[in-house]
Parts: sequence; C-alpha cells; structure tokens
Amino acid sequence: MNKHHEPTGSADEQQITLRSPAELADALPYLLGFHPTDSVVMVALHGDRGRFGGRLRLGIPRAPREWPPVAEQLAECLIEGSERRGSRPAGIVVFLCQDPAAGETGRQVMERLRPLAQRLRTACGSRDVPVYEALCISGGRFWSYCCPDVRCCPPEGTGLAMPGTSVMAAAATYAGVQVRGSLREMEARLEPWRTPAAAEQEQALDDAGAALVPRILVEGNREQVAVETLRLARVLMKRLGESPSAGPAGPDAEDDRLISHEEAATVILGLQDRETRDRAAEWMEGPDARPALRLWRALSRRCVGPYVEHATAPLTLAGWVAWSTGDEPSARVALGLALRLDPQYVFAQLLHQACNEGLDPEALRQCLRAERGARETGRRPKTRPVRPPGRRKDLPPAARPGVPAAHNRGTRRVGRRGTRSGR
Repeated sequence: MNKHHEPTGSADEQQITLRSPAELADALPYLLGFHPTDSVVMVALHGDRGRFGGRLRLGIPRAPREWPPVAEQLAECLIEGSERRGSRPAGIVVFLCQDPAAGETGRQVMERLRPLAQRLRTACGSRDVPVYEALCISGGRFWSYCCPDVRCCPPEGTGLAMPGTSVMAAAATYAGVQVRGSLREMEARLEPWRTPAAAEQEQALDDAGAALVPRILVEGNREQVAVETLRLARVLMKRLGESPSAGPAGPDAEDDRLISHEEAATVILGLQDRETRDRAAEWMEGPDARPALRLWRALSRRCVGPYVEHATAPLTLAGWVAWSTGDEPSARVALGLALRLDPQYVFAQLLHQACNEGLDPEALRQCLRAERGARETGRRPKTRPVRPPGRRKDLPPAARPGVPAAHNRGTRRVGRRGTRSGR
C-alpha cells in the first residue's frame, strides 16, 4: 500500500511515515484525538506522499438502506471541503469502527459492514478520488477491505498494537498529542443524568419553566430574564473556578455537587433564548474559558427527561469554548451531540462545519468581542457574526443514530415544559 505521512506537531517538526494497514489502524485515535466507536471515519490524503488532510466522522447508520445516500454525501462533503481548503485529495482512507454485538465476532462485524465499505469506495471513485485503504476495526482486531495479501491482512484479522507502543503513539507523545479515551466515554460526560437525582432535576425544571414562561410571554420581561440568567451563570462560574481539586468521584461529579437543581434549571431555560446564549458565548477565552466550559458541560448533563433537547444550547456553548481553546476533538463531540438533538440548530451547524474545515476560531472571537464592546458603549458593531465558509452538504437526519426528524426552521418551539426559542 502507499505510504502516508502525518505531521506530529508544527510544520518545522518531524513527520512520521505509516507504511502498512497495521500502522494506519494504530494511528486512528491520534488522528482524531479519541478512540472512535460505532463510527465511519474518512481521512483525505494529499500529494504524492499521501499527506493527511481533512477528517470526517459519522455514526454508522443502523439501517443498511441508508448506506448508499450516506456514502455519497460523505464522499462529497470530504472532497468538496478539501477543495475549499485549498486542494483536491489525491486519495482517501476509510475506517469502519464498531464493536461486536452480543454473540457476534469481529469478523462477522467486518462482513456485515462490507457493503458499506464498498459503497464508500464506489462513491469516492465516482468522483475520481480513489480509496487507498478501507479498514474495519472491531473487537481489538482489524481487517482490510482492499489488501489481498494474507501475509499482512489474514482472514482472521490482525490484532491491534498494545496502546502506547506504535510508532504513531511514540511520535504523538513526543509532540504532546493526547488521546482522550473513547468517543463513548467523551459523550458520556455530556449526556443526561440517569441517576435518581434526575427526577429531582426534572421537577426543578418544571418549576422554573412555570415561573419563567409567563414572565417572557405575558409580562414581556425577556431582557430582565436574560440579565438574571447571565448573572447567575457568572455566579456559578465563579463557584466552579474557586472549587478545590476534584474529589474522589471525579471532576464532573464535583461540578454537579456545586450546582443546585434550581440553579441549573434557571440557567438552562434562560439559555434557550438565542440572544442570551450569544452573550454567554462571549466567555470563550482567558480566565472565563475553563469555568464556562465546566458549567456548560454540567448543564448539559442536567437536561433530563422531557428537557433533553434543551441541552442543545449548553452543548453548543461547550463545543464553542472547547474549539476556541484549542481542544478540537472535544469540540466536535459536543457539537455532534448538539446536532444529534437538533439538526437545524444554526449556531451548532456553523461551528461544527468551521471546526471540521480547520478554520481559525479567532474570526468568531473577534465578532463576539465587537458585539460585547458595542453593547457596553451603546454603539452598533461594525462586524457581524461570520458566515459559513461555503455551501454545506447536510447529511440526512436519519443518518445520525438517535436523531429526531428535523424541525421546521421558522417555528418557535414551546416544549412540554419551558420554552425554546434559540437557534
């Protein structure tokens, strides 16, 4: 197979060469920053030496009937996105990552996903971009859909290297690149509580909604509610920032302990207003960033029961702060969850696209600074929020496991309890 080169740091630092399917499989967590689970991953290759470029990840659609259109749109997204960034890919590497179900073997997973691998290869090839390698990773082993040589790719699969022992692991450690665990573990930090405390949090959200909705819809106190929401969020950020090191249960459990059900409910419902959310997005750098990120993650976990879609706003804010502070893997996970809840949430769409296309978040930071400065001085800002960098190819909601049908863009949603007006 062709050799592929991956930079492990800045352009002036050394590069490593991956020479085999085994080295490609071992490199995948370092390319993404986490171990993907239940995922299609596609990586663009550029130039004669196969330099790694854009990366794209999507949950594997459950229904095989969805595979053909998803394959076409994934290929189009990656190739057109690479062209917008400067060059058309010379080739693509595909990874299908899925653990065996109960009673299933890794080889059976590989055979079951073979039609999807073929659809992806055909979709890329029809756009004159070949798939150089397609690997299935399952149950601690990998298989190649492209390599016929049983000496390197036997029918029973090849075991993955022990974590931390591959050439990519050594180079990544030297460069300070971190793997943040599995995708499932990263998503679990942001998902709703499933503990007995969830019932108490749901009741607090009920009570907060009953008090908040009349104030906004009847009394017209939207601006006052925004001020109160942001003031309380500031109090919670200060409390989180001043908290001691995490206790034995871990940092997330400690953050949850520091925020009451009533406080969480009040801020969650307040953030459903778009303007309030946008003002909260200004806490994206400096000493504000870390406590803000902890707060948005904690609030995402508090969106329980019928309020699960209310997590879209704090998830999007968590993704924005993570991207703004240089943690692109965590940003993609948070924004992906936000879009799983609401595929039409515009702020999450634009951030997810920009993050995936490798844009600099400084452009958006400048816009938010200008908005804040104009609000403080009473002047109209000269700059406006950034537009999407190009035409976006949306994947169908059905392609994302667990995604509900898309909501009508123009409607203002009033949930069973509380309001949601922000996009």
